[in-house]
Amino acid sequence: GKTESTKDLANGVAKACYVINAAPEMDYLTLGNIYKGLSASGSWGCFDEFNRLVPEVLSVCTVQFKAVCDAIKAKQKRFL
Repeated sequence: GKTESTKDLANGVAKACYVINAAPEMDYLTLGNIYKGLSASGSWGCFDEFNRLVPEVLSVCTVQFKAVCDAIKAKQKRFL
């Protein structure tokens, strides 16, 4: 499946890959902490069952993810 393919690809490029099973109880702070940990360690994240998150959390999650991607593109060492 998709998760196994992502894990195999990460293994192929020598990156750690963490699979996170999303739950309706997760909030934007939880996801922010996951993003911080992944970016600080240089690891990949594979979010499974992402559709289980509530729409409000998904909206904030999109903004957080874009901030991480923009910082990577700009080669920033630190970002907010």
